[in-house]
Amino acid sequence: MYGKMYSACLYGIDGVLIQVEVDISNGLPQTSIIGLPDSAIREAVERVRAGIKNCGFTFPLQRTTINLAPADLRKEGSAFDLAIALGILCTSGQLILPQEEKLLLIGEMALDGSLRPVTGVLPMVDRAKREGFSAVLLPKDNAAEAALIENMNIYAIGHLNELLALGQKEAGLAASDKNSPLRIISLEGLRFKRGLHPDQQVHQAEDYADVLGQHHVKRALTIAAAGMHNIMLIGPPGTGKTMLIKRLPTILPPMTEQEALETTKIFSAAGKLKEPAAGLLRTRPFRSPHHTISSGGLIGGGTIPKPGEVSLAHRGILFLDELPEFNRQVLEVLRQPLEDKCVTISRARAVHTFPARFMLAASMNPCPCGYLGSEHPGHPCICSPSRIAQYRSKISGPLLDRIDLQVDVPRPREWTREKFSLSSAEMRAQVLEAHERQIQRYEKLQISWNSELAGTALRRFTKLDSDTADMLHQTIEALGLSMRAYDRILKLSRTIADLDGKDRISSSHVAEAIQYRNLDRPQNETVV
Repeated sequence: MYGKMYSACLYGIDGVLIQVEVDISNGLPQTSIIGLPDSAIREAVERVRAGIKNCGFTFPLQRTTINLAPADLRKEGSAFDLAIALGILCTSGQLILPQEEKLLLIGEMALDGSLRPVTGVLPMVDRAKREGFSAVLLPKDNAAEAALIENMNIYAIGHLNELLALGQKEAGLAASDKNSPLRIISLEGLRFKRGLHPDQQVHQAEDYADVLGQHHVKRALTIAAAGMHNIMLIGPPGTGKTMLIKRLPTILPPMTEQEALETTKIFSAAGKLKEPAAGLLRTRPFRSPHHTISSGGLIGGGTIPKPGEVSLAHRGILFLDELPEFNRQVLEVLRQPLEDKCVTISRARAVHTFPARFMLAASMNPCPCGYLGSEHPGHPCICSPSRIAQYRSKISGPLLDRIDLQVDVPRPREWTREKFSLSSAEMRAQVLEAHERQIQRYEKLQISWNSELAGTALRRFTKLDSDTADMLHQTIEALGLSMRAYDRILKLSRTIADLDGKDRISSSHVAEAIQYRNLDRPQNETVV
């Protein structure tokens, strides 16, 4: 007797369809799973055996072989339990599933036959839809997440005996006649009814109107948000660096439908999708890992790699507070994702690529004690030039090159609320207008932001007149900047021109972009 079911597993953050083949033949009672399963899958035999018996079905006392194909792909997780159980029941003639729909089976089984939710359902169901599947049967707790994929029939059960009861009811069998062959079960009674998922709204509890002064910092944050440029705030303790960056999501443009799906799939694969019933994630992610994070936690890793913080921040913001406190080796792994907008992790059996298109936001003190140039009456700076140089050397030059805006945040001079203080709504209006100009400009390219410009496109959309080009070249030579820093100044100038509503970049736009390269100045200059 031979039967075949379809299930799925995660491969990085993408779903992969797996054929679950079941062969039952005469021989000594033995059940084996082949096809490079991990320990959780090998243990599925005992879970399924107990679950089948405790639901009133019969586990076959024959030689049972279960193959997970393709056999050369390593599988992990407990999502195959339901497919293995139904494969055994259908192959042994105890259950007949409908054939009119191509059905995907996902779910972990408890010893009593109840189904437990698994992670990564969204990318699995999305893959199944693209492969021509029309329906999925899975645990009730995963139904809302699966329902985020349109045009898929979602059938949800909480316990395996629901299929037994459904089959007996449709076949007109008595409750005591459990071993009778059941006719084809219609799953319509198990259909999950989609509700209306209200779009998530941007919470405006935190507003830039609450920030006293710091108008030049608000301007820099508006530029960063308008072009998705990396930004670093530098200043003494207590000047509001963290507060300013944490309000950055309130001025970012909303995500498109495709961006929302990408982001939600990553959170689903990482097991961090908290409220799937609320629909796709509509607010851009804001991730703020602790400075003790490892390289693997930041970019992803593991025997079978999982997404790290840079991928969880995809289409959003990665905030590194007190940047020099992070391990230098950890910071250096950021260089590739900042440049390539993705993370590539190589293993012996495969190479995994995770998306990592994020804005890096960071903060730091100007020196180890934190008060260099602050003119604080009670806290004069006590750091020697060598200590300051050593402190700043924790951040390498190549990493600094990739940070477009390096902005001073001095001690605030205002201690009462001003009559005029830019609010998040006003800043967001400027950002949306500049972003709309970028969308129209790059409609024929595969980019959406000025920060993504490169190569020929960069030279095409950032042309300078001769006087402006000469000024920029002289500045580059005076500061000893790299070609990467030169390109980033051009991108930043393009965004400033967009905020100004100009098609051409002028010398004032380039001059403003240059002034944000604070850490490129000689270190003996006053920082704040």
